[in-house]
Amino acid sequence: MRQNTLETLLGAIIIVGALLFAITVYNSANITPSEGIELKAEFGDVSGLTKGDDVFVSGIKIGQVTSYEIDKKSYMARLSFRINPDIELPSDSSARIVASSLLGGYVLEISPGSNEEMMQDGDIIYDTTDPVSLTDLLGKFVFQSANK
Repeated sequence: MRQNTLETLLGAIIIVGALLFAITVYNSANITPSEGIELKAEFGDVSGLTKGDDVFVSGIKIGQVTSYEIDKKSYMARLSFRINPDIELPSDSSARIVASSLLGGYVLEISPGSNEEMMQDGDIIYDTTDPVSLTDLLGKFVFQSANK
């Protein structure tokens, strides 16, 4: 009888611990934020950036990438992202995709403009810079060195 009580108690503790862990991970991951402003940015290349990647302004996380698709008219990659509702970005802001570390992750970095008019839900940032490919840079360096 004592063995069953101990096993039941141990099982309950493990289940509660797993639930607390799952809740903590879910809250810290900030999965698919539903509030805030949905903005878009058009890029020639979004290689390395995926849904759920972070959006930063001045090194501070303000949102997440929510989706990306091909614009059927311009064939540009249209990236959608959601930013915190308390953040307002000037309408002349620019965006670029940058490496978050040497190990290869990417983030979207927004550089606020100086315009007094603020972006509204659904607005598109056209002033963008595509990511710099480390392999392309190394290839250029190697071939330039070989040509000398």
